Amino acid sequence: MARAQETFGKKEREKKRLKKREEKAKKKEQRKASGEQDSMFVYVDENGHLVDTPPDPTKKVKVDAESIVLGIPKKEESDEEIDPTRKGRVEFFNDSKGYGFIKDTETQEKFFVHINGCLEEIKENNMVQFELERGQKGMNAVRVKKI
Repeated sequence: MARAQETFGKKEREKKRLKKREEKAKKKEQRKASGEQDSMFVYVDENGHLVDTPPDPTKKVKVDAESIVLGIPKKEESDEEIDPTRKGRVEFFNDSKGYGFIKDTETQEKFFVHINGCLEEIKENNMVQFELERGQKGMNAVRVKKI
């Protein structure tokens, strides 16, 4: 079997590695001797801010772990019943393709409507009443009927 060749590049890399290790050990000894170790710590004060000095034990705040809410809080039911039906005007409707857009009179938002979501036949500029449902690309108007 042949012996592994020790090239100039391999020797240089090994020297650099050993030199870095020695420098690191020297720096560690200097830090121990100078007491610089304390400045490497970071503390959290009573307000939640990061500080260099240890917190004052007299200002310690007791936190109830049960009161911490993880995640999204549950939606509270409101007393008011929101009417799901909306009113709007048909901005555009293509009979041959079977789709169009309705502009809500309150919010001025436009919603997509398909012929399958219509209860009656609609045309452009008709005032309509509709409900919203989430579709693949956003909110769609469904159960559309003329007013």
